[in-house]
Amino acid sequence: MSNSSSMAQFLLLALADRRELQLLHFWLFLAISLAALLANGLILSAVACDHHLHTPMGFFLLNLSLTDLGCICTTVPKAMHNSLQNTTTISYMGCAAQLFFFAFFMSAELFLLTIMCYDRYVAICKPLHYGTLLGSRACAHMAAAAWATGFLTALLHTANTFSLPLCQGNALGQFFCEIPHILKLSCSHSGFLREIGLLFFTVSLGLGCFFFIVFSYVQIFRAVLSIPSQQGRHKAFSTCLPHLAVVSLFLSTGTFSDLKPPSISSPSLDLVVSVLYSVVPPALNPLIYSLRNQDLRDAIRKTITGYFLRSNKLLLFFYRAIFV
Repeated sequence: MSNSSSMAQFLLLALADRRELQLLHFWLFLAISLAALLANGLILSAVACDHHLHTPMGFFLLNLSLTDLGCICTTVPKAMHNSLQNTTTISYMGCAAQLFFFAFFMSAELFLLTIMCYDRYVAICKPLHYGTLLGSRACAHMAAAAWATGFLTALLHTANTFSLPLCQGNALGQFFCEIPHILKLSCSHSGFLREIGLLFFTVSLGLGCFFFIVFSYVQIFRAVLSIPSQQGRHKAFSTCLPHLAVVSLFLSTGTFSDLKPPSISSPSLDLVVSVLYSVVPPALNPLIYSLRNQDLRDAIRKTITGYFLRSNKLLLFFYRAIFV
């Protein structure tokens, strides 16, 4: 392939060589994706329907669930299709779309997690100013900024990456389209350096978010430990620990994937790590938040109960219409 314009498709990394293992991966990915869709869908419904969750944290949690759904729906369906059909191909435009949406949702998720950290910081360290600093208008502006920044970041990376001439074949060492693996196929030195510059800028933004989160949690824990009431400390920790767990899972897996030394790199390890940071967090995030948040658990329970009650009423209606 002389350049990207003549390349019709890419070859993704196969999840397994044996047919039995391919089908096993299909069912495993299906289970994870259904769990993520169900859990994030329940959170979306609970936050939208329960007025007790119409808070800044509830609003940001709703946006986080949308990014999780976007991430899982960007990478997993194609991997499942390839496992089921025993193929590894993805079209050129399909690869570009997958890269764009994955970068978009992952970037937006990082910025949303940073904003949620700011929410916890204000709630615990500056409670008297919470209503002023995190009013409905301010929350909407911050969420819009997170989505817009993620969109701009993804657009710049996708446009630059797919403008590079590709002359090193079309085999990607990943089960979905990702920037570093496409850059390995490039034969343009200047374009490669331009994308590295964009990546450096993006990493700098990520590090800025990371240091802000660390600084905020240092202040949060200092404030929490100074609370005289044990019940007050427990309540503060119960609202902060889920967010800290989600941030740690998101950043640790993504950082290890990008910065792991080449000496320990292998196709199987790369596959496991990529699944850990692209597939597992969207499925675990709702579980982490719901385990520690009593209001969210109650809202999800009401949502599930209401669904079954409506279903039973509908079934009873059809039964009476047909048999009575």
